[in-house]
Amino acid sequence: MKKTLITGAAGFLGSHLCDRFIAEGHHVIGMDNLITGDLKNIEHLFPLERFEFYHHDVTKFVHVPGKMDYILHFASPASPIDYLKIPIDTLKVGSLGTLNLLGLAKDHGARILVASTSEVYGDPLVHPQNEDYYGNVSPIGPRGVYDEAKRFLESITMAYHRHHGLDTRIVRIFNTYGSRMRLNDGRVVPAFIGQALRGQDLTVFGDGSQTRSFTYIDDQIEGIYRLLMSDYVEPVNIGNPEETTILEFAEEIIKLTGTDQKIVFKPLPQDDPLQRQPDISRAKEILDWEPKVERAEGLKKAYNYFKSLSPEQLWEAHRDFSNNK
Repeated sequence: MKKTLITGAAGFLGSHLCDRFIAEGHHVIGMDNLITGDLKNIEHLFPLERFEFYHHDVTKFVHVPGKMDYILHFASPASPIDYLKIPIDTLKVGSLGTLNLLGLAKDHGARILVASTSEVYGDPLVHPQNEDYYGNVSPIGPRGVYDEAKRFLESITMAYHRHHGLDTRIVRIFNTYGSRMRLNDGRVVPAFIGQALRGQDLTVFGDGSQTRSFTYIDDQIEGIYRLLMSDYVEPVNIGNPEETTILEFAEEIIKLTGTDQKIVFKPLPQDDPLQRQPDISRAKEILDWEPKVERAEGLKKAYNYFKSLSPEQLWEAHRDFSNNK
């Protein structure tokens, strides 16, 4: 039986990865310090013999006994609300945390996949973004704590690969949505759906002409799994190349939810990228992967998930979001 460590296991992506690797027959060790993760995302796995949970901060020394086949490093705040609130923790998990897990992989002879992000491209001057583009990032801007943490993560991972011969993989994740996202994390899909469910107007930053590309969680997990099992060590974009403006997307949400909310406009945050669209030619060629879930289908599933939350949860998320802004 393969043994797999997944950090950030109680988070949005991490919890779905735990499900996938359990389904693939692995013994899964989930690790999370629960700063942004939620045990509710993985509580259904606790009765399983093939699942263990370690409440641990990966910026501290990481020890896992026994053999280890795979490590997936997904421990990091991923939304602006989080990484602007805890900037030092964000930098530490991308640097010290990655260093600790690369060392663990080296000691165990394990293959490690690290989660990078489309934010390494910054506010791009190349469109769509391919893996050979080096990005346009401000290292001292407020978003730099996340962007540069992920750029360092990529650099040290490749250094371990070249210098130690470590078996490494790097995934660059574009906007992903689906069940288990937090309504208060500030990302576009839960923010819009949460506002619609509470009967509030939808907030669009800037004039709404900035673009994003949204990937449903099932497609994202499939791409990550295929990359881990491939022989490819360079970074790979996993995302949906179907691009839409934020204003068009807000209108889609209003239509989906059947509400009559207005759209209100607020100033664009500093360094917020104006364009985001992945070039997935590499994923198609190397992994035979491309997204399968149409946005209308994925949004309907996401909406049904958020609609199932209690009114108390909806408004608690709103209060948390307001306090964190």
